[in-house]
Amino acid sequence: RTMNLPLGLALFLAGLLATEGLLSPNVSRLSYGDLSQAQGSKAKRIAHELAKRNMEFGFKLLKKLASRGSRQNIFFSPLSISTAFSMLSLGAQDSTLEEIKQGFSFREMPARDLHQGFYYLIRKLNQEKQGTKLAVGNVLFLDQKLKLQRNFLRETKTMYEAETVPTNFQDLEYTQKQINSYVSQKTQGLINNLIRSIDPGTVMILANFIYFQARWQHRFDPKETREENFFVDKSKTVKVPMMFHGGMYDVGYDDQLSCTLLEIPYSGNITATFVLPEEGKMKQLEEGLQANIFGRWKRLMSKRVVNVFVPRLHISGTYNLKNTLSQLGISKIFEENGDLTRISPYRSLKVSEAVHKAELKMDEKGTEGAAGSGAQTLPMETPQNVKLNKPFLMMVYEKLTPSMIFLAKIVNPSGK
Repeated sequence: RTMNLPLGLALFLAGLLATEGLLSPNVSRLSYGDLSQAQGSKAKRIAHELAKRNMEFGFKLLKKLASRGSRQNIFFSPLSISTAFSMLSLGAQDSTLEEIKQGFSFREMPARDLHQGFYYLIRKLNQEKQGTKLAVGNVLFLDQKLKLQRNFLRETKTMYEAETVPTNFQDLEYTQKQINSYVSQKTQGLINNLIRSIDPGTVMILANFIYFQARWQHRFDPKETREENFFVDKSKTVKVPMMFHGGMYDVGYDDQLSCTLLEIPYSGNITATFVLPEEGKMKQLEEGLQANIFGRWKRLMSKRVVNVFVPRLHISGTYNLKNTLSQLGISKIFEENGDLTRISPYRSLKVSEAVHKAELKMDEKGTEGAAGSGAQTLPMETPQNVKLNKPFLMMVYEKLTPSMIFLAKIVNPSGK
């Protein structure tokens, strides 16, 4: 018999961050069995550990993407990518599994802990309150004829809340439309064409999306926004709409990495940390990013009266992760000899494609007409100016778990 050619399994990952009007409330809620208190505190401990590893992976990926070109904006969701591959690791074994664990910093973490940690994180992160909406979702589109291991289906459902959608991969054009409209619906029409094409031979597509909309705790007044210069590098300047707000913010300076730190909170428990390196120090900053850096930064920051200048921006990133992850040592899962028999024992599977798309919209308002722009009473001190008018990093994270949801390197907010 001729060798059974591996069937394709494609991953599509979408992340979306918008500080704009909130979603209509008709999005289906995820329901979970509640953890007992004892289980809860253990799960919380594991989730903390996992969040740290996700951050480590995020920084590793940022460095890899940044090494390709210094003028590129970078925006992705480490959490989205880690979640999808962790879910996939339920179906992997031997060296294929080892590579995933190594590349995603999941080493020395028992499989049970790993998946329980994601279960807890997904549960904690899916929230809709105080003008913040965060949704993390996983979905498997399966060829109707593909026989999957019951275990794999059960675990992806219980641990990752993955929906399973039977699909006809004989008609690729129809399948593409079906999946795109599913993701579009789940992200309220903001991510529309996640999939441009599907490789013939694909029998399963795994999509993960993260959707985040929130308003700033203290809104920027659109009347204060002015066109200003942004210094892309020594030889290039672009005009950007620069937003302004004067208020109390956590701010600090890191001598080791020569950068200014600024925290701008969203409503709820999600915060954006902006890191502005001195001229010519971006590379040094990227090299110095470690999983425990937030702990150090916390100690360097204090509440002060700050005049904050932030560019209004709308950027998106689309990444073919197959190349990038291969460079991080995760390659077997994309090859003929990879072992994904715990997904389907009857056919050999390989991941034919892994695409991540993330979009970032940042503007003054958060929600229109929302309360929360009340005047702050400020102590009488000379305001410190923090102006993000040259390349900077931005990290959006949830404070309680603490989980890095998005990571951005903004080199040119105008995108031109």
